[in-house]
Parts: sequence; structure tokens; C-alpha cells
Amino acid sequence: MRTIVTKEGDVVDRIALKAYSRTAGATEAILAANPALAGLGAQLPAGLVIQLPEIETATIAPTVRLWD
Repeated sequence: MRTIVTKEGDVVDRIALKAYSRTAGATEAILAANPALAGLGAQLPAGLVIQLPEIETATIAPTVRLWD
């Protein structure tokens, strides 16, 4: 498990997208690994240490592209 430190204006979805290249399944995994995040509101405070869990590829839903 690795950690990151939040910056001003960070949100869990954006962190998931940057760390895992997707939000489906990753956002939920981050919230499960850091249960206190849900009570902090949509925008996270700067300087917060967040655990990023290892996520198996099979547990993340595939990206659906409408216009391939």
C-alpha cells in the first residue's frame, strides 16, 4: 500500500483517476482503506495522508467507450 498527501482542492475521484487511471472500483477501494474520508466532505483538506490500496485489475470494471 502506498500513501499520498492531498493538495488543496483534491477529491477522492480525482485521486482515484490519477492513481489508477479510472474511478470505477478505485474510488470505493480508497474509501474502504480510509474510512474517515467520507466524513470530510467532497473536497479534502490539504496535507491529509491517504492510503492507496493495491487493486487487482479484475476487481475494477472495464471502461466503457461509447464512440470507439
